[in-house]
Amino acid sequence: MSADLLKELNTQVSTWSVMYAKLHNYHWYVKGHQFFTLHAKFEELYNEATQHMDDIAERVLTLGGEPTATLKQHLSDAVISEASGDEKAEQMVATLVSDFDAIMKSLKKGMELSVDEGDVMTEDLLNAVYQSIEKHQWMLNAFLGEDNK
Repeated sequence: MSADLLKELNTQVSTWSVMYAKLHNYHWYVKGHQFFTLHAKFEELYNEATQHMDDIAERVLTLGGEPTATLKQHLSDAVISEASGDEKAEQMVATLVSDFDAIMKSLKKGMELSVDEGDVMTEDLLNAVYQSIEKHQWMLNAFLGEDNK
């Protein structure tokens, strides 16, 4: 297994760890007239983030690698940043849309590396994650009242 693919998978592990913490922040601190809708959606998303992080970390182990496992590494290696702590509800949603763009770009890179190595299983895993967040992104854009590209 190439070091490049393992590095990209670990980027995903780190990213989903940061996303998990960010979504908890949003879940706990969202306020306003959309509270009930967003509180529930953020919980759904952090539960999914946990699953993505675990599935990808286990794939790294299966491929003989070592998944990143410290908060310091996760913050350093993620393609997104942690929550600032002062976002308003719509800012939270807009940030997630932007974060999903960055995550999908990383997932595409991982899928391309998987194809190059003939690793259909890793490509399939990353593709499933991609499709899931692509749908979430569409829904979050609809919440913001924005057209999808």
